[in-house]
Amino acid sequence: MTTESTEAATAGREGDIGPVLDVSGLDVRYGRGPRRHRALHGVSLSVAPGETVGVIGETGSGKSTLARAVLGLVPASAGSVLIDGEDVSAYGRRQWRTLRRRGVVQYVFQDPLRSLDPDLTVEDSLTEPLLVQGVTRQEATARARSFLDRVHLSGELFERLPGELSGGQRQRVAVARALVTEPRLVILDEPVSALDSANRVKVLEILKELRATGVALVLISHDLGSVAGTADRIAVLYQGELVEVGASPDVINHPRHAYTRLLVSSAPTLRTGAADRSEREALRALLNA
Repeated sequence: MTTESTEAATAGREGDIGPVLDVSGLDVRYGRGPRRHRALHGVSLSVAPGETVGVIGETGSGKSTLARAVLGLVPASAGSVLIDGEDVSAYGRRQWRTLRRRGVVQYVFQDPLRSLDPDLTVEDSLTEPLLVQGVTRQEATARARSFLDRVHLSGELFERLPGELSGGQRQRVAVARALVTEPRLVILDEPVSALDSANRVKVLEILKELRATGVALVLISHDLGSVAGTADRIAVLYQGELVEVGASPDVINHPRHAYTRLLVSSAPTLRTGAADRSEREALRALLNA
């Protein structure tokens, strides 16, 4: 990682307010012996309250591994992860269970059917995490309805099962479920990649509106076009390393790394044309050299 990238990685901190997420020198390795694979190497990134950081890269770049390491789902070989100032790097299952029960950090899957119980109504899906925290049924129901409204869904869906909803509605319910505990950090792994263009726009607009709540968002995606208009900053992962971090307009309009330039030239909504195809071929050759 370059010195410029390291400086940019901490640019989200404002004044004396510490970051909600602070990843420093994170390494993750899979397997044993000579076949041990380095999935992440020396990744450092911070996310401030109310900030949205997009993590971009192709399949195999380390995006999902980063999310899983932050959530304690895979062990780190080196480095540290602080969530709201709390070092969770060496947490065991019991400590993670307590942290998750508190709802400090939440996760939104690409496929909402993975996070929504098919046998629970929308109401039950939204109230369940609150009831676990000891919130009364009446208050949990009121908060659930409030967060359903926040993701622009009608209360008429309250008694429906996930299978009775459209894909876009299910994903917005999944976002509401992640928000209902009022977490400090939400990680969204490819939240719009399975949606049609209309629903993609709706979900991304909801994520923009969340800035005002102070929640920190990590938006993981292979689609730079989707992230460009949503994230405050963009972090680019390539082969497990963070090669570029910066304000979204800077990364889009003035990419420094060859891999970032390749991603920008490959995004249909950002650049098109025959010249871009030749540029992509040249950049691929440069990266593979």
